Amino acid sequence: MKILVVAATTAEISPSLPFLEQHQIDYLITGVGMVSCSYSLTKKLQSASFDLLIQVGIGGALDTSVPLGTVYQIEEDEIFEFGAEDREGFIDIEALGFGEKKFAGTPATLPPRFSTIDKVRGITVNKAHGRAESITRLRRVYPRMLVESMEGAAFFFVARCEQVAALQFRAISNYIEPRNREAWKIELAVKNLNTFLQELLLSLR
Repeated sequence: MKILVVAATTAEISPSLPFLEQHQIDYLITGVGMVSCSYSLTKKLQSASFDLLIQVGIGGALDTSVPLGTVYQIEEDEIFEFGAEDREGFIDIEALGFGEKKFAGTPATLPPRFSTIDKVRGITVNKAHGRAESITRLRRVYPRMLVESMEGAAFFFVARCEQVAALQFRAISNYIEPRNREAWKIELAVKNLNTFLQELLLSLR
């Protein structure tokens, strides 16, 4: 199976780079955000063929009871607030009739040891939540177990357009709460993410 590992930043997969090179597994650093992800991944897929795309990264969790560092599979991702304001309300892009906001990964049968990983929803944002007011609004609309990133929906969208199977996994580095860098556990999230990634890749080969 020919696999492409996709990440927004080198830092998120740096512990796995020697492993990927040793096992001759291709990887792509797209840059941060939907625009960079869409362009970089599309360009890559138009020059090389893959059987499976695996996007990995860190993200924020809306549920503050989950342990930081936990790895989740994102099975559906949504472009957050994609649409138009309507006076005091909001009309999403689907209601406007101009496109889609939700994109899903490819259903896949993972090796037994990975089949029990918790599957959650994601939202893809251009502005990470860090103010109490916006987080309160977020909680009114979405379930507690939600993971925030800046690339997930774009990754699924490109994979669907290019007709390539795709999976997304994220480790929780912080809670979606008023911005507090001292509470973040980025090193732990990156460590757990890369341990998971290497074990998954070995099981898929």
